[in-house]
Amino acid sequence: MHIHILGICGTFMGGIAQLARAAGHRVTGCDAGVYPPMSTQLEAAGIGLIEGYDPAQLDLAPDLFVVGNAISRGNPLLEDILDRGLPYVSGPQWLAEHVLRDKWVLAVAGTHGKTTTSSMLAWILEDAGMAPGFLIGGVPMNFGVSARLGGTPFFVIEADEYDTAFCDKRSKFVHYRPRTAVLNNLEFDHADIFTDLAAIETQFHHLVRILPRSGLIVANAAEESIDRVLARGCWTPVERFNAADAWRAEGDDADGRLALFNGTTCVGETQWTLTGAHNRANAAAALLAARHVGVPLDKGLAALSRFANVRRRMEVRGVANGVTVYDDFAHHPTAIATTVAGLRRKVGGARILAVLEPRSNTMKLGVMKDQLPASLGEADAVFCYGANLGWDAAAALAPMGEKACVEDDLGRLVARVAAAARPGDHVLVMSNGGFGGIHETLLQALAA
Repeated sequence: MHIHILGICGTFMGGIAQLARAAGHRVTGCDAGVYPPMSTQLEAAGIGLIEGYDPAQLDLAPDLFVVGNAISRGNPLLEDILDRGLPYVSGPQWLAEHVLRDKWVLAVAGTHGKTTTSSMLAWILEDAGMAPGFLIGGVPMNFGVSARLGGTPFFVIEADEYDTAFCDKRSKFVHYRPRTAVLNNLEFDHADIFTDLAAIETQFHHLVRILPRSGLIVANAAEESIDRVLARGCWTPVERFNAADAWRAEGDDADGRLALFNGTTCVGETQWTLTGAHNRANAAAALLAARHVGVPLDKGLAALSRFANVRRRMEVRGVANGVTVYDDFAHHPTAIATTVAGLRRKVGGARILAVLEPRSNTMKLGVMKDQLPASLGEADAVFCYGANLGWDAAAALAPMGEKACVEDDLGRLVARVAAAARPGDHVLVMSNGGFGGIHETLLQALAA
């Protein structure tokens, strides 16, 4: 089959492209501003890429068009596909029908931690010799790729609650039909498509409704929103984590200890390199999900001692003149606060310079702008890129006083950070995009 993918350079659609290629299909695709790192991965896999959405691409005559959820009505290629009555399908539906069918799907859902927990889970299964397939919204360092077809019935997927496509406004995860589901946490996000938290809870309820009686839900006991979801109807066994009377992971960032408890009983421990209570909660969820497919908890803990994290999760991009520069994907106020707090626990009293790009659709709408000062409170200085926003970043960060600096020009922002930094500082760059290649530019400026 020849499939042509619209919006191919997004992490999810690029992952589908790689899975389709590995399954023997001919794959081509297009995007606006074909961009790395996904474009590089796709080209290496022998996938042809086209810049833009010119309707002339119809001359490729694929058997099927696969449409990403970044593609909206009015897109010239999509409009011609519709006018001519050509076959098309959403990415999640194609994945469900051509990859996930007959698989034991392990889906990781939640507002935060999906990528890290999915990566942990895939690695635990891999370390146990189970060779899972996976599709993850980041690059687990243990694998070096974001998607793999796998050679066994097990498939780990990051289960996103964002909508499926222009033609299907259900959350992506309802297509996956998992047998094992992790519900990590749930709070308001994606203000561009959801009106409130209740609307997101309804989508999670739809996910719970399709889980089999023989499956398992691994649920965060500290989340009232997840309790409300399960109270609406649940037909699947539930194991809870992250509470004193449930499964939980404890540890110490200083010595790298990770211990798994069931109530007051410690069932095992290991050493690992990750930090923060959020990552310990992610670990507990991954261990319980892996146990559901046959990985004993002690083997799972041992695997986590060899877990190398995910790119763009507190990833050190370099050190220049004694200043360490990190890259992190945090973009929601809760994730920003957690990331800054995690770095604070790691570096103690050293200065943290937070550099933020409010790039997500939710942040661009300004729905959560008033939460930013509190989320950045543990940083010693904050530098915000204020371009392309529908709100005044300087006004939003005004409660921080002289700690906050806003620039609409990326070059000036880099210059301000470089001028403020001194040896021993930690510069934490947070964005869910490429941020104009700021990491290398900043390292060069610091070195100069």
